[in-house]
Amino acid sequence: MKALQQQLLNKQAFEILVVSDGPDQETEQAVNEFNGLLNIRYFCLPEKKGPAAARNLGWLNAKAAVVAFTDDDCQPDKNWLRAILAEADPTKPQAFTGRVFVPRGQRPTDYELNTAGLETADFVTANCACTKQALFITGGFDERFSMAWREDSDLEFKLIRYNIDIKKIDQALVVHPVRQATWGISLKEQKKTLFNALLYQKFPSLYRAKIQPQPPVLYYLIIACFMIFIAGLFSASSLLTVIGATGWFVLTAYFIYRRLYHTSRSLRHVAEIVFTSILIPFYSIYWQWYGAFKYRVLFI
Repeated sequence: MKALQQQLLNKQAFEILVVSDGPDQETEQAVNEFNGLLNIRYFCLPEKKGPAAARNLGWLNAKAAVVAFTDDDCQPDKNWLRAILAEADPTKPQAFTGRVFVPRGQRPTDYELNTAGLETADFVTANCACTKQALFITGGFDERFSMAWREDSDLEFKLIRYNIDIKKIDQALVVHPVRQATWGISLKEQKKTLFNALLYQKFPSLYRAKIQPQPPVLYYLIIACFMIFIAGLFSASSLLTVIGATGWFVLTAYFIYRRLYHTSRSLRHVAEIVFTSILIPFYSIYWQWYGAFKYRVLFI
């Protein structure tokens, strides 16, 4: 909120809409502390529905013709809104994406490195803006994306489908610190994979072109080797057991190495990477197939 207070605009020239994903008295109280200092309003969903639904509630209640989005853990640069407004024409369907910076050390954790991927993403809701015309044309965010995953790509793909230009504004900077993460967070993150299936169902060509050119071959190979190992044990075939175990060990070791190559080598982090790397292929493919079944799409 302090970052928005420092925007290089007249404080009455823009409004701030804080939307809570479900009732949250603590957030409402924090917002009330800025009443009188900022042109600010608070909204909340009647129940937890996810960030897509929260953002829809926000932009539908916005009075301005240009709507900028950021996250509650982000710190917009003081020139953020001014840079966006300098490029926007409220009378046209337009969209904008700014620059995201993720602070991290030379040897970040795997979770920090994944968060840093926001810096190279084409369109993220941590730092984007649309005219209300563009949002009405596209229908805004698809509320089936009930977690913070792929709802921004879905909006981007709809903008592309409707031939609405998405302009990059480097001067519109947002700092996105990495949240504190619990040990083994990467396992919990795999559930988000089910929304890849939904996005693929809606935009198969764009999904393959911009997000994942091919299925996660390494994960499938690891699982296949593990199944060969299990089949060898049940059939008392030493050949299958050795082939399966060797393949699973080598591929899993490669996966561990790949995740550790640019990340922290602390004992705690290494232990976390080893433990989660053993399980991630199984978790990820489970949720991917769950999503494929749920959204009725052939997505492997």
